[in-house]
Amino acid sequence: MAVIIILLAISTLGVLFLGLGGFIAGGQFNEKYGNRIMQARVALQAITVLLIMLALLASGSS
Repeated sequence: MAVIIILLAISTLGVLFLGLGGFIAGGQFNEKYGNRIMQARVALQAITVLLIMLALLASGSS
């Protein structure tokens, strides 16, 4: 589970930097994909946090 959490966290960071790069550059790429990229970041972040919480709950109950 730890490997999955780490991969999701790295993916979240990658999508964040992609979105920030598009925002800074502006132009058509940002207009077309900016909102979708940030929605993907929020979704990845939510999944990552949920898995961290589940891992903490599972480790605390043993």
